[in-house]
Amino acid sequence: MAPRTPGSPVTNAIPALQPLTTADRITVMDILRGAALFGILLMNIEAFTGPLDLSFTGVDPHWHGIDYLADALVYVFVQGKFFLLFSLLFGAGFAVMAQRAQGAGRDFTPIYLRRSVALLLIGACHALLVWSGDILLVYALLSFLLLGTRRWPLSMLPAMGALVYAFAVGLSLLFALLVWAAARGGSPLDSAGSMRAAQEVIEAQRLAYGQGSWAQANVQRLADLRHMIGGILITGPEIFGMFLIGAWFARSGALADPMRFAPLYARLRWIAMPVGVVLMLASAAWHPYLAPGEFTVQTGLSYALAAVASLLMALGYLGWIVHARHALGWLAAPGRMALTHYLLQSLLCTWLFFGYGLGLFEQLPRAWQLVFAVALFALQVGISHRWLARFGHGPMEWLWRAMTYLQWPPLRRTPQAR
Repeated sequence: MAPRTPGSPVTNAIPALQPLTTADRITVMDILRGAALFGILLMNIEAFTGPLDLSFTGVDPHWHGIDYLADALVYVFVQGKFFLLFSLLFGAGFAVMAQRAQGAGRDFTPIYLRRSVALLLIGACHALLVWSGDILLVYALLSFLLLGTRRWPLSMLPAMGALVYAFAVGLSLLFALLVWAAARGGSPLDSAGSMRAAQEVIEAQRLAYGQGSWAQANVQRLADLRHMIGGILITGPEIFGMFLIGAWFARSGALADPMRFAPLYARLRWIAMPVGVVLMLASAAWHPYLAPGEFTVQTGLSYALAAVASLLMALGYLGWIVHARHALGWLAAPGRMALTHYLLQSLLCTWLFFGYGLGLFEQLPRAWQLVFAVALFALQVGISHRWLARFGHGPMEWLWRAMTYLQWPPLRRTPQAR
């Protein structure tokens, strides 16, 4: 293989744009996906075992002892960080596809549009029929915007990514300012009504998911989906900002040739990560619990601080995982099957915990939730290695490629590929 140049960091030109083969893959991206998949499971397990809107709210004061500690550790070191890392990798994957299309002399737009529509369908089925905490639908909707950034100058991507991400932080700060101004003006905003409405949603989720049938749960999932789409105003800029930063990491060659970017990764490990941890600890110590529906100056400022910290920590995790990539090579297999495993996590956990399954809803202590998540991911790692010893793609990855390229890619590995 010819050496890569800064202008073409991904692969050599190929005669026709086809699904990636094993030899074409950037292994460190698969390792990063595997790590992100584990982090997302550690975050999502709380939302599988109880009401969705009671999750991702900080350190819940109803936990005590080791359960409180487990909740705090997830909030500080996991929640929001690996979701951002996965978003970065989505943007990197877009850039890889675009570069391969350019090298092959093929029109990238129709292929990418089919890919996004396919992900939209998969995400909609997941959100409406399995679990309303789905993120694929939001990724698919925002992915259409990436086409407009395809020809942006390389130097523009990280700056624009940070600016778009900062928009979400700015909205939180603006909200805090409005609440403060209202209080100063003698008309303080009363969040009691919104908190009551949030509690009603939580009770509806508790009934539908904890005690209801699959059909009743689907009705609630539709209601949750409408709420989730409304929240894109905040989550959308965070995700899209990471898309752009990820596109830079791919286009620059920082993922394909990490050694050439050793100083960058060192700064991520030793500057971004420690600063992010300090900011996150400060946010958690100052305002540890973000009660559903609560709107105060403290919640706005706390969310803004946590968002900045999460960005820095996500980049810090990127730096450490890339640094330890040789020791973490075993994560590449689940990373190659990330879509399959993400959906399997939802299918298994909703069957275990929801009322139409085994009905263990709100019965698993917080610390044991993490033990369960570690055991489940270990199982997925083992399954991944055994599956990929015989097959070239995960089942859902294979289907997604078929929908994208309008052809059935080979599923079983050939002797030469083993």
